[in-house]
Amino acid sequence: METTRPSRADLLDPSQVASLGRMEIVARWVVEGFLQGLHRSPRKGFSVEFAEYRGYQPGDDLRYIDWKVVARADKWMIKQFEEETNLRAAMVLDVSKSMDWKGTTVGGLTKLEYAEQIVASVSLLLLRQKDAVGLVRYDDQLRSVIPPKARTVHWRRIIAALEEPGSGGDSKMGSALMHAGRMVSRPGIVILVSDLLVDPEDTLSGLKAVRAGGHDVTVLHVMDRSERELNVANEAIYVDTESPLQVSATASEVRDAYRRTVDHAIQEWRDRLMQLGISYEVVFTDEPFGVPLRKAFAARQRLP
Repeated sequence: METTRPSRADLLDPSQVASLGRMEIVARWVVEGFLQGLHRSPRKGFSVEFAEYRGYQPGDDLRYIDWKVVARADKWMIKQFEEETNLRAAMVLDVSKSMDWKGTTVGGLTKLEYAEQIVASVSLLLLRQKDAVGLVRYDDQLRSVIPPKARTVHWRRIIAALEEPGSGGDSKMGSALMHAGRMVSRPGIVILVSDLLVDPEDTLSGLKAVRAGGHDVTVLHVMDRSERELNVANEAIYVDTESPLQVSATASEVRDAYRRTVDHAIQEWRDRLMQLGISYEVVFTDEPFGVPLRKAFAARQRLP
């Protein structure tokens, strides 16, 4: 039976959309739907910068003849230009073991699967705006480092990296952020996609350094609904995926305290990131891909 292509994939259930094709195909559908939903063209004008000279050919615009070169070399030479991208961006993706998890929803996506689709879609969206996009994937080490480029074919390098294995034991987020900040050579944007099950001080130190470089930073905090509500079986053993720690507990006895702890953690992240001038959004793995896409697009629009 032939599968019908969905309309406005950015507004549909993410697990259903993801089941309709490979990451590359789904990302295209999501971005196409998102761009259709915009009321005006999101593309800003871009400038041009000189690249090289070439010999004059009949039909060339005479405005681009360099008369100084003509006078010196007695040759008619045309200035050629390259499109200068609007901005540079780096996507920073957490692929540690805690990300490779999903709750009790049948057919739902893991946090990592959802995050990978976010990165693929945001990267394509930025490239469609003629922006240069790079990628840093990390767990307990740097797994992928792809410097920003603005060519559309560059997106295939990003997709290939997203399909590589990760899920190491820990999250060295601070060093990954520092590396991303150095990749973006002039003030641009850095978008971190993570479940933030990390050492806050190391992460905040890295984010502070990125902000000091003049970059706009957005943090997309990926969560599963089960993490937020603790809607799991009553008797369970809770395992820390990034350490040997295991704890037996009855969910009904700890649910209220758990929810208060999560609320406090989210608010603390929000407050501390706000102090650094960093945008922070919680996104759930059952929310349409258009939700985090709007957050990332808003970060781009904040820059001239």
